[in-house]
Amino acid sequence: MKKLIALTMAALLAFSMTACGGAKTNSGSTAASSNVQAATVDLSGDPVAFLKGKKVAVQQGTTGDSFVADPDLGCEVMQFSKYADAVTALEQGKVDAIVIDKYPAEAFVAQKGDLATFETPLTSDSFAIALKKGNTELTEKFNQAIAELKADGTLDAIMDKYINGVEGATGYVTPEGTEYPNGKLVMATNATYPPYEYLEGENIVGIDPEVAKAICDKLGYELEIQDMEFDAIFAAVSSGKADFGAAGLTVTPDREKNVDFTEEYSEGILVCMVKK
Repeated sequence: MKKLIALTMAALLAFSMTACGGAKTNSGSTAASSNVQAATVDLSGDPVAFLKGKKVAVQQGTTGDSFVADPDLGCEVMQFSKYADAVTALEQGKVDAIVIDKYPAEAFVAQKGDLATFETPLTSDSFAIALKKGNTELTEKFNQAIAELKADGTLDAIMDKYINGVEGATGYVTPEGTEYPNGKLVMATNATYPPYEYLEGENIVGIDPEVAKAICDKLGYELEIQDMEFDAIFAAVSSGKADFGAAGLTVTPDREKNVDFTEEYSEGILVCMVKK
């Protein structure tokens, strides 16, 4: 009898475990099992099949957030304002997986050592820069600058520095004597997304700051970067608080209702990250 009572109490305790503080649970999703993964995950398997019915962490407002909201997946979704907090939840066994873009995932895998991603991506999209709806003149200028940066190898140099691991790659460096006769442009970003944007001391660095700096240098604008929550970026651009947003932004039909996008400058690959 004592053994039966103990087993019952243990089961009740396991069932009553709740999400960590600071995360938002998507109550609209189908309830998932409260047990996190216990066995080794087959990373060569189907990540979509793995996600079904699982506890999944995402950064709020991202395409990963939209992906796991699919009712067919039946995920119990935990939303975080920072990927670092989602990674902590994964390491602590409070979620089964994180849906995240490929290159930030690779950065966390390299940093932590106890994480891995499925070999097959979930989706493949394009990253672009967001500008205020109807600001055709500035959007065209940005597109021309992006085309030139692709043609002259600047974008490749930035990717070599942050993604391709080319030894000695310097990325983009402002040419000596560059002037800014056209004033200043404000970029909205979320500096929690390495290697696209992250803090190095008090400085915001990464792919997007260097791409934005290269564009602004070409167009004769001084660049100011403002760090904010990810889901505030589009509101900042739409309201004119920021001139453009760059934060590994995937182009989606819903987002295009509120902002205009430039041509793509980088590939966005969504992956499923788990604990080894």
